[in-house]
Amino acid sequence: MESDTRPARLAALRDALARADLDALLITSLPNVRYLTGFSGSNALLVVTAKDCVLLTDFRYATQVQEELGTSATVRIESTNLWTGLWGQLASLSGAERIGFESMHLMHRDFARLLEQGARWSWRPTTDLVETLRAVKDAGELAHIERAVAMAETALRHTVPMLRAGLTEIAVAGILERHLRDAGSEEFPFPSIVASGPRSALPHARAGDRTLEMGDFVLIDFGAVTAGYCSDITRTFVLGRATDEQREVHDIVHEANLLASGALRVGMTGMAADAVARDYIHARGFGEAFGHSLGHGIGLEVHESPRLARIVESPLAAGTVVTIEPGIYRAGWGGVRIEDDVFLSDAGPRVLTGFSRALLELS
Repeated sequence: MESDTRPARLAALRDALARADLDALLITSLPNVRYLTGFSGSNALLVVTAKDCVLLTDFRYATQVQEELGTSATVRIESTNLWTGLWGQLASLSGAERIGFESMHLMHRDFARLLEQGARWSWRPTTDLVETLRAVKDAGELAHIERAVAMAETALRHTVPMLRAGLTEIAVAGILERHLRDAGSEEFPFPSIVASGPRSALPHARAGDRTLEMGDFVLIDFGAVTAGYCSDITRTFVLGRATDEQREVHDIVHEANLLASGALRVGMTGMAADAVARDYIHARGFGEAFGHSLGHGIGLEVHESPRLARIVESPLAAGTVVTIEPGIYRAGWGGVRIEDDVFLSDAGPRVLTGFSRALLELS
């Protein structure tokens, strides 16, 4: 049985509040609410002070919230509006005067509420107080991500033998997502990307009605979710025999992936990690064709801290899980991306994804 990590998470957040000279934090980001309390519903406000943790939600979740929270927070079921209930709860919390709010997650209409109905309190914008804690995964979180990786790879193994010319991209996405459900995925962390032929040059293409043809690249980018935690994997295949040009580009991306995955170290900046893959691709003559960043953290969200990008100077911490996803894209021709999920510890990187990175030619 997993140990309850919520008290330690709340204690770490309270330390961060003290350093920021805040009496409390209003949390509106649902992934942050889930991280701190375990609540997975779609409507909640959470207030954390030095002594209290109060969660407000509505009648739909009256049973669920009790089952998921246990004693991690005091629950208030609001019959009208959560914001109306919030003012009463804040008034009952002693010493809560300087209150932070999550500036990246608060809608303008709700910010207006703070200034109008909540005018008696002093509101301070904050950034990434909870997200910084979430970047470092504990053993339970890592286990969930590993299960999500296993589910995704099981689904891909069942899907690949079914790929053939004549299927549409949407049909392939449907086959893949059926196998994701069969493998136990609760949902999909993002709409599965299936991009074929010239459309594989679109890094975030949506699966469309294009029909797969012999000679196509088929790029598949997808993930699974278990206990709220995500995986994120990309592989690129060829229908039929690969041309020399296709094989060359795939080999370059493959090598860039291996170099970057192997080079990750605690304390390395996101900029330095990105440069490992980017410099290699540039040296091979395709630097302009790698236009996105190398990777990002995964966890309760498929894109979270830390980032591996050209402008990120912050160091990587032990316990992070990141994607490594170099790519080469040429408009009108196609593209290749190979993406793995990598856990970084003091002992170095460990690649969690095991599905073959070789160029598979599918008949």
